[in-house]
Amino acid sequence: MNTSPTRRNILKAGAAGVIAASASGRLFGQSSSDAEIKIALIGCGGRGTGAATQALNVPGTKLVAMADAFEGRLTSAAEKLEKLGTQRFDVPKERRFIGFDAYKAAIDAADVVILATPPGFRPMQLDYAVKQGKHVFMEKPVAVDSEGVRTVFAAAEEADKKGLKIVCGLQRRYDPKYMETAEEINKGTAGNIVGGSVYWNSGGVWVNARQPDESEMHFQMRNWYYFNWLCGDHIMEQHIHNIDVANWFIGSAPTKATGIGGRQTRIGPEFGEIFDHHVVEFEYAGGVIINSFSRHQKNTVSRVSEELIGTKGRIKAGMIRGHDGKGIWRHRGARVNPYQIEHDELFAAIRADKPLNNAYYGAESTLTSLMGRVATYTGQTVTRDEVLNAGMSLMPKTLTWEADPGPKAGNDGIYPCAIPGETKLA
Repeated sequence: MNTSPTRRNILKAGAAGVIAASASGRLFGQSSSDAEIKIALIGCGGRGTGAATQALNVPGTKLVAMADAFEGRLTSAAEKLEKLGTQRFDVPKERRFIGFDAYKAAIDAADVVILATPPGFRPMQLDYAVKQGKHVFMEKPVAVDSEGVRTVFAAAEEADKKGLKIVCGLQRRYDPKYMETAEEINKGTAGNIVGGSVYWNSGGVWVNARQPDESEMHFQMRNWYYFNWLCGDHIMEQHIHNIDVANWFIGSAPTKATGIGGRQTRIGPEFGEIFDHHVVEFEYAGGVIINSFSRHQKNTVSRVSEELIGTKGRIKAGMIRGHDGKGIWRHRGARVNPYQIEHDELFAAIRADKPLNNAYYGAESTLTSLMGRVATYTGQTVTRDEVLNAGMSLMPKTLTWEADPGPKAGNDGIYPCAIPGETKLA
């Protein structure tokens, strides 16, 4: 559970291959095996459709099964993906599975699975895929609660035992600009990291209006972003990207977190139970402090970035400047698509049978993001270990369209949110 990849091991595992790919157009050497690799898509929304397209850009892959809770969403994705042609798309009606348990049949039909449902479902779907001996691409975050994080850590260990490959959709890890920056940090170009700030500040995302006679489960599933059992709050669903960069560049995860947050502008019944702003101080071993800012408020300054401070200079992706403002190092490589590279690397590792398991750092950065949410919700300082080992489990006991999902609106239609000073860890 305490396993965390070191900065050096992460770089050795990925940077060289990705940088070579940007120059040569391929990643690793192809093995003699050119057998067709069958893919299943679990979660057929926009991100799932995009991930499937990128996977099918890799030669020798074919989509053979799809699953989603919503039939209309699956049908829409199938209509888009079948335009890729029969050589890459072969999903007849008997391999289109609908419902909360549909993922099992789709996983059983494939060699590689793409997990792109709302993140609350990720742990149980990853657990099933690994038990069935399948390779996995999974989107971030990989869980929304303590129980889910523990499940993912355990699945990561089981995947290693079986030689399975797992890639997590923290695509900055596959971007040469970020990876070369990490190499420079490892060389000491910026000195020792002493602090920094990470940001995901924007106006927010979509909302789906409640439909007449719609069950509560149906409404929350269509508005999954606004309910913690499905999303984990935007500090986890989006800001995890920037938090993950801090963990990566520092080479470890924080030991404690303290934060403030709340709901000021996004308080209507359509916005569920999540906060619209979080500010968190993450403390790492040695006293390194990273300040985390995530905000969903319209008509405010947008910023999505990371900036760390070293003893010799300031670090941004692709650039290190001295404290006098003069340039020390700059990334000069061509721009590439890291969303594509993460799939290129997954399938190359499968064919060459090379170790590749992102589930560890995916779970660790998910846990860091969860620490931030718990800190802002409770108003307390929390540690990594107490959050990891908490009895926090948000997934409903029953998953049907008529089941009780948990969160309930008041008489005014407003869903209550956490109250710092009153809300408890679990």
